[in-house]
Amino acid sequence: MNLGTTKAERTRNFIIEKTAEIFNRKGYAGTSMSDITEATGLTKGSIYGNFENKEEVALAVFEYNRSLVFNTVQAQLEKAGSYFEKLMVYGRVYKEVLASVGNRGGCPILNTAVEADDTNVPLQLSAAKALFGWKKSLVNIIEKGTEAGEFRKGVNAEEMAVSIISLIEGGVMFSKATNDYTNMDHVLATVQMLVKNIKA
Repeated sequence: MNLGTTKAERTRNFIIEKTAEIFNRKGYAGTSMSDITEATGLTKGSIYGNFENKEEVALAVFEYNRSLVFNTVQAQLEKAGSYFEKLMVYGRVYKEVLASVGNRGGCPILNTAVEADDTNVPLQLSAAKALFGWKKSLVNIIEKGTEAGEFRKGVNAEEMAVSIISLIEGGVMFSKATNDYTNMDHVLATVQMLVKNIKA
């Protein structure tokens, strides 16, 4: 647990970490205040003393869950020696990501985007921000790889980035809905094929 610098920060972090899996599994609407108090062992007053409302807890929890996925991917990206290898990370690592988040309720971005669509604007915006950040990262890799001569000139970086993200998130959804994670192998093979097809 991140100790923070003050007791209030430590308490906030404790609440976030203890409720992260519950929110990811049950969603915002399905998570009750009693779920939060039971998971943390804290009173309602203590929860509300650190967060304005349940939505504020949910937003903090989403960012925490998103960072777990981001950090797993980032660790692999930092090991990659070329832009091609960095892009290929997305065709490999999401099987590991799915395994790590699968028992925590699945991908937080997908879960939040689906639940919050048309029902909770702040959560929907958080999911959108995460997707835009992911897209920006991919576009950056593709553009720099093109400049370095690793990818073919004329590749539409934004189109490729959106396609990779959509394949991965669709694969997560399909795998989770069917409870058959071998489906992710097919999706990631397609991601790898797309990446190889733009190699110079």
